[in-house]
Amino acid sequence: MSESPLTTVFVYGTLMPGERNAHIASRGGTFSARPAALPGHRLLHLWPEAYPAVVPGDGGDVVRGFALTYAPADWPVALPFLDELEGVDETPPLYTRQQVTLTLEAGELEDGEQVPAWVYLYALAERLTRPGVLSVPGGDWTAIPDRSRSSESDR
Repeated sequence: MSESPLTTVFVYGTLMPGERNAHIASRGGTFSARPAALPGHRLLHLWPEAYPAVVPGDGGDVVRGFALTYAPADWPVALPFLDELEGVDETPPLYTRQQVTLTLEAGELEDGEQVPAWVYLYALAERLTRPGVLSVPGGDWTAIPDRSRSSESDR
């Protein structure tokens, strides 16, 4: 018997419910969104790009966002949309998709449950050495007041 594909992706920025690219996530089909945390990673805000980047951190670092779990039949449709938005196939790639373990938050039955998921990690290390990289205290991108773009964003 074959193992079911991993159909959960952790979103922490423009793909979160209510953010500017949430509609991209819905193009892939039916999913549930649950608040979640990604321990051991650090959240950065890039300016003037006006989008976030997650990179490996230390044990005290945590990123807050949502676990989007797609219906297994919808995953083959959702994944190409997500990979394209995150620049996985660009040369060089903007983000890479990695498997991680999330901690679900909120809700008596889910709080603290650990689940496997995909996450997009920022891949352009050189960009992180230039001005316009802000560490996001608390790991919650919605705390950044100037996170919108004046023109339509592709990310």
